[in-house]
Amino acid sequence: MSLSLKQISKRFDDKWVLRDVSFEANPGEILGIFGESSAGKSTLIKIAAGKLAPTAGSIEYNGRDITNLSFADRKFQFPSLSNQSIWRALFRSNTAPELSDGEGQMLALETALKTASGVLLLDNSFCDMDKSMRGTAFARLREIVAARDLTVIYASNDFEEILLACDRVAVLTGGEIAQIGKPQHVYENPESSSVASIVERNNLFAARRLTSSKSEMPEYQTLDGSHRLFAQKHERTTLAPINQNVILGIRPEQISLSFGASFPEDNLLKATVTSITFLGATTVVGFDCDGLSLTALVLKVVGLNIGDECMVSLPPDRIQIFNQ
Repeated sequence: MSLSLKQISKRFDDKWVLRDVSFEANPGEILGIFGESSAGKSTLIKIAAGKLAPTAGSIEYNGRDITNLSFADRKFQFPSLSNQSIWRALFRSNTAPELSDGEGQMLALETALKTASGVLLLDNSFCDMDKSMRGTAFARLREIVAARDLTVIYASNDFEEILLACDRVAVLTGGEIAQIGKPQHVYENPESSSVASIVERNNLFAARRLTSSKSEMPEYQTLDGSHRLFAQKHERTTLAPINQNVILGIRPEQISLSFGASFPEDNLLKATVTSITFLGATTVVGFDCDGLSLTALVLKVVGLNIGDECMVSLPPDRIQIFNQ
């Protein structure tokens, strides 16, 4: 029993919160809705649940148009679980007065899963759980989804949760879906700088192309620091004109510290360490490369301190190119 949202738009007064949002969530699937705060995720969940009417667009459930059904008429078809409603109602009813917020969310999840059939809507519903409890909740959710062939829409502003819980993800930016696909693919292959900027850490910086679009290894010059960098070859249709700025991106874990011989195409830059942030299993290191700020994610920092100089490498095949 699939749930289809077609060109959903929502306006509050003169502000558009959602514009032409379309997707289909399928049975046995957990579809993530990811975006920053105020991206429109909760509004979208409320529209799907029938708590809000869309300004434009339609909703179909198992081929039936339910756009004009109210929440009271719609909820018999599928329950809605949100951080703001059901689990707080459990506390008000004194069902579990001694539970922590995270335990209350777990109880609410179990309550919803007992009655869920068809579609389950989750709005940031695990935000108060600790990491261990969240892992248990995800495992339980996946178990029930598979057993009952549920269709689940899960809204979150934490991409790690999306990676752990969801089969696909729709990324909301500016009230529109900027990209939809498997979470790993979206992480590794963002289709725009707006997606790349919110899907976990990323180094994004402006540059201009120096070489012909026919070049096997195009070269760019960064606006900050005026560094010349080689990048992977792209289709000509994705390249901006040679006199226009583009955005280059590289994930922190794809930047490496270099101490040996190199070639120009290794994109080796002289850097000064500006910060070292220990995160347990990994460490985030900040660098200043003559005006170009970069961040690297490494397993361990040995022999480097803030203020030290070193060399960092930006592999050309790891640099992504986004038109502005």
